[in-house]
Amino acid sequence: MEYRHISVAPVAGSLGAQVGAVDLSRELPDPVLAEIRHAWLQHLVLFFRDQHLSADQYLAFARRIAEPVEYPMLRGLDGYPLIVSVIKLAHERVNFGGLWHSDTAYLETPPIAGTLLAREVPPVGGDTLFANMYLAYETLSEGLRRVLDGLRAVNSSAKADVTKTREDRLAESGAKLAPGAALSAVHPVVRTHPETGRKLLYVNGGHTVRFEDMTEEESAPLLNYLFAHLCRPEFTCRLRWRVGTLALWDNRCTQHNPINDYHGHRRVMHRISLGAQRPV
Repeated sequence: MEYRHISVAPVAGSLGAQVGAVDLSRELPDPVLAEIRHAWLQHLVLFFRDQHLSADQYLAFARRIAEPVEYPMLRGLDGYPLIVSVIKLAHERVNFGGLWHSDTAYLETPPIAGTLLAREVPPVGGDTLFANMYLAYETLSEGLRRVLDGLRAVNSSAKADVTKTREDRLAESGAKLAPGAALSAVHPVVRTHPETGRKLLYVNGGHTVRFEDMTEEESAPLLNYLFAHLCRPEFTCRLRWRVGTLALWDNRCTQHNPINDYHGHRRVMHRISLGAQRPV
């Protein structure tokens, strides 16, 4: 596609592109939005620089992509329940969601997209990695793809590794679930993207517990192989944040991992989850 209204510069061979020549604080004309959506489906995650948006402007842009949905774990900002503040304070040693994952796979209808807007960043560090789940699936052997095509997996919000990354922030940010409560959903291990028609790997180390009708012990060898495979460097790109950077990723076909390498500094991001769709 020839872009007439925006600029699109890929940042890696696997996924990711920086979008320029657009001001997200303004109401986007339909031709501009169409080009953004095309770039998003092609590159899976888009980065917009120097977008100093108010909460209302941020929500207005998000709604042009898909209807915002509440995040199940944390309460939103006062007056803006659909915007969640993701904060790591200078004295904290763990970060929120600090491992490879797709967002809220433990829901029956996970969000189709996620977006983060950087409000405060450390002087160095705090980058986010993204990975392409089309490539994670397509590079598996034909035999393993046949095995995985018939499997479903159990995903839980209570997986131990995820809980450890969240406990400090949940205590101070108004957790919406009662202590010990958990959300769980069963999804295909291989899902088909409804807009591109491509198959992709849909398990993640943050939420996937086991294969359906198998024990955790039986599931672990293959799941651990897939968790290591899906984040191979050649499947990834890396975002270095600046204040005003906005990232928009396709939560159906990507995973992300915020790097926890900025101890002693504060990092504040505003997050909106978009859409809700049952994986098939």
